[in-house]
Parts: sequence; C-alpha cells; structure tokens
Amino acid sequence: MEAAGADRVQIDAMDGRFVPNITFGTLAISSLRPLTQLTLEAHLMVTPPEDFIEKFARAGADTIIVHQEATPHLHRAIQHIHALGKKAGVALNPSTPASTLSEVLASLQLVLVMTVNPGFGGQEFIPETLVKIRQVRNEITARGLDCEVEVDGGINVHTAPQVVEAGANVLVAGSAVFDAEDGVAAAIQRLLASTAGVVS
Repeated sequence: MEAAGADRVQIDAMDGRFVPNITFGTLAISSLRPLTQLTLEAHLMVTPPEDFIEKFARAGADTIIVHQEATPHLHRAIQHIHALGKKAGVALNPSTPASTLSEVLASLQLVLVMTVNPGFGGQEFIPETLVKIRQVRNEITARGLDCEVEVDGGINVHTAPQVVEAGANVLVAGSAVFDAEDGVAAAIQRLLASTAGVVS
C-alpha cells in the first residue's frame, strides 16, 4: 500500500454495539505502528468512544475519528483526543445532517462523511451523500478552516471522481483495493488515476 502511493491507513474499530460487526482493536494499531511511517487513522465505530480514545492513542494512532451519533458529549471527546496530542476527526452517518457539526467544526482536523451505512464492507455508494460532502466543504471554506473532508464507503474508480468533485480530499477504499484481482498496488494506482485532474 505504501509503495503504491497510499498516504495513510484507516483501521476500522467496531464493537458489535454501535455497528453489528466486531473488528480490529488496539492490537492492530500497535502491530502496524513499527512497520510504517504512514499516518494511522483509528475510525472508532464504538459506543461510547470515550472508553477507547486513550487506548487507541497509546497504541499509536495519529488521528482518532469518533462518530457524532455515538456520544452526547462530542466536544469533550474532541478535547480528549487533542489532549493526547492526536488529530481529531468526526464521522457522520448517511442520515446525519452536516449541520450537526456546526458547533465543533472549528476544533476538527477532519470530517468523515460516511457514504455507506457503517458496519459492513462492500456496500454500494449512496449518491445522496454527495450533497452532504458539498455542504461540509462549503462550510469549511466559508469559515476559513484547515480541515480535511474524508469519505468512506463504496469508493471505486467510478465514485472517486464524484466525491473529489464534491469537495472530498481524502478517500478511504477497502473492497476496491483489497478485492482487486490484479493486486493492491494496481488498484491504488487506478484510484489515483481516476481522480487526476478532477477539481472540487
């Protein structure tokens, strides 16, 4: 992945409560940390995220992403991430309005717009999320903030140009990369080529 041009790795932590599946824990982060200098993102699909933030920070995550829907104390969770010296991101499910981040947007380094419902790989991209990507990007630009717009779910060579045009500058791809018959490197290169020259 690193050799093929990926600039970060996202680890999806699922607890079987916020989403139905159970996946990686802190061991995945701590095992990968010595192997790469790439940014490691911990996407916490867990509830309450406050119980996990410090554990993932200590395991070596550079960025910690919590879900807006997973905690009633979102600002406090963001403060906790920053206090541990990490970048803070907040994820929004497809049905969650972009406006719910208005009060915390200035504190974030990343907004993750979920373009599928979280919890399962291989889902089809939800086209209606393109509107939300634009809303998030426009608000960040209007307020002059330094904040990335990340998308996750159903990203492939067909949807990648659409989300970049809508304002995303970080794309998460799972199935399109790891299920590719010709390998990870070729799949990443195809994704990169699909967005070359696309202007948001």
